[in-house]
Amino acid sequence: MSSVAWIRTLPFRLAAAAAAAGLAAALGGCTAAPEPREPAASTAHLAEALEQFSNRMLDGGAPAVLMQAKVRGQEWSRASGVRSLEGREPAEITDSLHVASVTKSFVAVSVLKLAAEGKLGLDDPVSRHLPDFDSIMHPPGPVTIRRLLQHQSGMPDYVVPLMQQGSLREVLTTSWKHGDLLALAASQRWERKLGQGFEYSNTNYVALGMIVERLRGQPIGDVLREDVIEPLGLRGTRLTDLGSPPPSLVHGYVTIFGERLDVSYPALHAGAAAGGLLSSVGDLNTFYAALLQGRLVPPAMVAEMQSPLYARYGLGIQRWNDTCTNNFYYGHGGGTVGYGTVSMSSADGTRQATVSLAYPPGSFTITGNGIVEDLTNVVEDALNASC
Repeated sequence: MSSVAWIRTLPFRLAAAAAAAGLAAALGGCTAAPEPREPAASTAHLAEALEQFSNRMLDGGAPAVLMQAKVRGQEWSRASGVRSLEGREPAEITDSLHVASVTKSFVAVSVLKLAAEGKLGLDDPVSRHLPDFDSIMHPPGPVTIRRLLQHQSGMPDYVVPLMQQGSLREVLTTSWKHGDLLALAASQRWERKLGQGFEYSNTNYVALGMIVERLRGQPIGDVLREDVIEPLGLRGTRLTDLGSPPPSLVHGYVTIFGERLDVSYPALHAGAAAGGLLSSVGDLNTFYAALLQGRLVPPAMVAEMQSPLYARYGLGIQRWNDTCTNNFYYGHGGGTVGYGTVSMSSADGTRQATVSLAYPPGSFTITGNGIVEDLTNVVEDALNASC
């Protein structure tokens, strides 16, 4: 399943063969960090599968691929490529990248913390906490917070009208408030459907971000820092803002009309609850382990996140089959302009793998190139080989 940040997985086509070969040659000897240690036996098969994916992406022109896996106390990691194509400084495993829709799991935690404190109920109507919601969106029926979390509201995605607001460069360099994105979504018809099921829409998390900000009286970035980032000591994680990018940020690129554009810190992502988070692979593994082990929200709330049973999407988390335990992996994936990430953890948080990369800087395409989907399959298969 494709997961997205501000757009339903808008990565890019791999660069043409000649461009990819030229980029690989340009990277030369700077395509990897210092040689990683040999993986332990418990992570050997997992590491082999992840390295094959990484090598394929690097051969295709990806500036950087970062990976970390943990299996019952054993840890393996690899950072390959460079932080930027201009500076060519080797990427490090602690570097940050845009993790796109993985942001949604963090926002879901903040929503569930409000529920645990009795400040909202998951089955409350959205309009109880966002009084203007109904007048702006004109929903065809009742919408609850739970349905937003599960992508079962049927609410239109703001992506299509957003892309009509100007060129890609103009859209990326404009700061969009949550209310603006909600209004863009409202320009699309919200159709009533019998038995509305899962239908991914970034607008769900725009509305959730607005609810969190209203109930906490703080910007969503400050709330995520207090609820998640500081308690877990996540040093490479922050919500994008309008200030300067962190020096350890891996740069992403896209090609527009033959010109390579650096998209590593666009104003578009500033304060974006649907997909504006920067993080490192180690931080994401730490986050999901803490979440699944009940160290961020009460265990009863973790069970809520994992429900309903056998649904492909819970409350802010995706689910995949764990054939080692006949249970599920939980986590999230995401793709945005220039970047893709997948983070997956066993239900007890003891087997994990997270991979983030800067895409090969090919041409922009709204249909995507399937990298996140491919990566999801690779991570799932790799973890299933780590029994």
